[in-house]
Amino acid sequence: QVQLVESGGGVLQAGGSLRLSCAASGLAYTFSRSAMAWFRQAPGKEREFVASISRNGGNTAYADSVKGRFTISRDNAKKMVYLQMNNLQREDTALYYCAADAQALLLIAPTTSQNYETWGQGTQVTVTS
Repeated sequence: QVQLVESGGGVLQAGGSLRLSCAASGLAYTFSRSAMAWFRQAPGKEREFVASISRNGGNTAYADSVKGRFTISRDNAKKMVYLQMNNLQREDTALYYCAADAQALLLIAPTTSQNYETWGQGTQVTVTS
C-alpha cells in the first residue's frame, strides 16, 4: 500500500520561507510513474490546488496565488517531492497535503484533486503577521 508522509510545516512570520517534503513508500510502489502534487486546505475553506509536477519532473503547474513564490520539485531516486515556499503570507496558512496520481501520463501534471488517488495526512503551515 502506498503511503505519503509530509513534513516541514511550522509557524513563521510573513515574508519567511519553508520547504515542505513528502516521502513516498509502499510495497512495489514505483514513484517515478506518478505525477505528484501539493494541495492545501485553510480552516473553513475547501481544499485547493497549489502545485503539481509530472512524472519525470519536466512539467510543472502552479496556482496563480503561488506563482513566483512557490517551487515544486522531485527526486525520483529518493522518492521525494518538495515544495519550496518563499515570501509566505498569512493567506498561505493551511494544512498542506501531498498527493500522488499513478495514472498520469508522462508529461502531465494534473491540477484537479479528482486525479489523485493517494493522499498524505498533511503538514500544518501557519504564517503570522
